[in-house]
Amino acid sequence: MSAISLDATITIALSVKDRHKSAEWYEKMLGFALIYHADDAGWSEVATNTAGVTIGLGEQAEPQPGNAVPVFGTPDIATARATLEKAGVKFDGETETIPEMVSTATFYDPDGNALMLAEDLTK
Repeated sequence: MSAISLDATITIALSVKDRHKSAEWYEKMLGFALIYHADDAGWSEVATNTAGVTIGLGEQAEPQPGNAVPVFGTPDIATARATLEKAGVKFDGETETIPEMVSTATFYDPDGNALMLAEDLTK
């Protein structure tokens, strides 16, 4: 049994220079489907051919290739974070919220790999 509740979704977050061009590339080359462009947030998502798995494209002036961050969906980010913190898991800053869209919190595994929790606020 796991310490926290996760749902059946995972987003793999990648940093890219131009998320619109990247989304087009993923559509054309891999057959993925655009879910949305959140221009105010500098974020786009494409659906992969695997149920529950998306690719998130975060626009960065200086992208960090090879630095993918798995983002695990959770129905209650506050409870999940509190449970992990109580177990000694290190988080990077506060939980960030884009109203009516998503709340996210970055944390680290024992080897320093970045992982993220996300609660979908659109449901």
